[in-house]
Amino acid sequence: MAEDIRPPGKTTIAPEVLLAIASLTATGVEGVSRMSAKPGGFNRLLRRGHQNNGVHVEVLEDTVNAELFLVLEKNVNLREVSHNVQKEVSRAITEMVGMQVGRIDIHIDDVDYDQESNT
Repeated sequence: MAEDIRPPGKTTIAPEVLLAIASLTATGVEGVSRMSAKPGGFNRLLRRGHQNNGVHVEVLEDTVNAELFLVLEKNVNLREVSHNVQKEVSRAITEMVGMQVGRIDIHIDDVDYDQESNT
């Protein structure tokens, strides 16, 4: 029987990969309009980790923690959409990168209201 022997070496995942996975997965969830352009305001200057376009990611040992700043579509259940984003982002990081996920915190920065329907 042939054993699956992994050659010695190390795999490094760039933080930008985690940011992209989180962002693309979140925007693919029904009810999410887009990522917020301004994650966290002044507090973002005090954070450790990596951030880009509405996503902040921090890796502690082999565990990924993420904050996502979202703009949701109108007429959706904010809590349900947030839960779905947490579940899908956690699944994507675990399946694609093989890392454990600690926290996925969701911040709803705005709701997109269709300008045409208000006139």
